Amino acid sequence: MGSAISNAAEHNPIGFVLNPLAALGIDQFKHLEEANAQEQALADLLSSSGDSFPGSGYHPANRKSWMESIGPNRLRFHQVVWPGTHDSATNGIGNLMTRPFAECQTLSVYDQLSLGCRVLDVRVREDRTVCHGILSSYHVDVVLDDLKRFLAETTSEVVILEIRTEFDQQDPPDFARYLVDKLGDHLIPQDEQVFNRTIAELLPRRVICVWKPRQSPAPNPGDLLWSGGYLRDDWIDTDMPKTKFDSNLDKLSQNPPVSERKYFYRVENTVTPTTSSVSSLTVEPVTRRIHRFARLFISRAVATGNGSKLQVLSTDFIDEDFVDACAGFSMARIERNPGT
Repeated sequence: MGSAISNAAEHNPIGFVLNPLAALGIDQFKHLEEANAQEQALADLLSSSGDSFPGSGYHPANRKSWMESIGPNRLRFHQVVWPGTHDSATNGIGNLMTRPFAECQTLSVYDQLSLGCRVLDVRVREDRTVCHGILSSYHVDVVLDDLKRFLAETTSEVVILEIRTEFDQQDPPDFARYLVDKLGDHLIPQDEQVFNRTIAELLPRRVICVWKPRQSPAPNPGDLLWSGGYLRDDWIDTDMPKTKFDSNLDKLSQNPPVSERKYFYRVENTVTPTTSSVSSLTVEPVTRRIHRFARLFISRAVATGNGSKLQVLSTDFIDEDFVDACAGFSMARIERNPGT
């Protein structure tokens, strides 16, 4: 066998090299073809079933204060459909060469909050810089200062801040104490009764900070920080949009309704870059395959009897329409089930 390969290489060296490359090219073409077919399948579903749902026509007058517009005395925590961002602190990460592989948001954290985002996903490493994988960016102080600026400019908006140590990284030293020192009186203590309360009942405290360390002790009940089990998801790593869409709906269906559970459950309307294809290596073109189907997901959740289970919906590259969809469904929940 070895001599046959050697003879083939000797008599046709160019063909010997190009055949594996051609095979690789065919595999990559098939992968892109499948991704395009899956995106088209979602587009066909959107065309046939539409993307309307209770509250889908709602547009808050001011997205920066959309919770206040709905009414903090009426809006209970479990009724909120929380619009969130995936890898929130990645604007400007890396350099011009590496940024397309890791930047999931182009807006600052402050601008995301002002646009209506209410759940932040922030990853840190030992030196307290924010990161995405091996790429790092600014100090986490930038995130917390942006959050505090937003809180100072609003009165009734509540934010879920998830901070985790990035995979394969060490926890920043004394980080739990640092978070408490930085956020102080803004923090809502870890308490399962929160889920049944209105926003007004918790004011002036307006931040649920979920701290997910890798080596350090997790927060305890009653602490000012919340442990990781209070914000759950079922992430699957794929760049295929319908695969992710269907998995999100299936996993959501396995959860109890929001009125019956004591944790936040997140659905991420995102797909992720993979090494399976050159066309799937960078964030923006990959995540655009599913980005426009957020309203479709809400409508399908309602149509399949899972609308009562939807709670946190996150996205890359958040925009106004995404916020409006979440705010509208939150409003509809109050109108259909006031006080519950």
